[in-house]
Amino acid sequence: MSHYQRIACLSTEAVETLYALGAEDVIAGISGFTVRPPRAREEKTKISGFSSSSLERILAVQPDLVIGFCDMQADICRDLVKAGVEVHQFNQRTVEGIVRMIAVLAALVRREEAGRELVASLRADLARAQQRAAPWTSKPVIYFEEWNEPLMSGIGWAAELIELAGGADAFPELSAQPGAKERIIADPLDVVRRAPDIIIASWCGKKFQPLQLTARPQWDTIPAVQNGMVFEIKSPDILSPGPAAITEGLRQISDMVALWQAQQA
Repeated sequence: MSHYQRIACLSTEAVETLYALGAEDVIAGISGFTVRPPRAREEKTKISGFSSSSLERILAVQPDLVIGFCDMQADICRDLVKAGVEVHQFNQRTVEGIVRMIAVLAALVRREEAGRELVASLRADLARAQQRAAPWTSKPVIYFEEWNEPLMSGIGWAAELIELAGGADAFPELSAQPGAKERIIADPLDVVRRAPDIIIASWCGKKFQPLQLTARPQWDTIPAVQNGMVFEIKSPDILSPGPAAITEGLRQISDMVALWQAQQA
């Protein structure tokens, strides 16, 4: 039996992971942004947004544990602690952090064996992507755009996945920053100057508009735009630091790099 019986999940990756561990019975409430697995949206009570949450809605599901993520949920988690609720606040920003989060969640719900199996499967996905990239002698420069107003480059684990797939992050000095504000690109011409070979857009929670991107001043000179190498990865596939970032996000990046390599051949 799980250490906890009524877990409220304020972030989507916690929901995805608990279902993958076979521990969905202990989930008492979920983030409204949850998409994995699809049935979670029908089965579970939606209790929060991401950066916006109502203390009353969370307390209404009578949680014995609340799972939060990152500084954007720090205030609601503080209020929950003041209300007497136990809180585990994750803050994973790397691929290893994602793996560690899964192992910790597995321990919290006493699904350690399922956790080990899930981690082993994800490590196999990582190894496959690295093996695919190993023969490629040139690395495409990849600009990952997490937001468009203002321009924002990709978060740490997205940059790591780019490297694992055989690419080179266009803004490595920004992806090392944990906060969104620190990853803002003030001058869009900075992207032009870095001449990315591939552009990946994942506008967090918003539909990507490729024509809006390619119409920016001088962006028609970027190799990625000239060669039709502008792609979207849906934000649930890459911007939630859980299993999907590896099973979905990494796979898509790997395919994009393979396509670029074929163009160069």
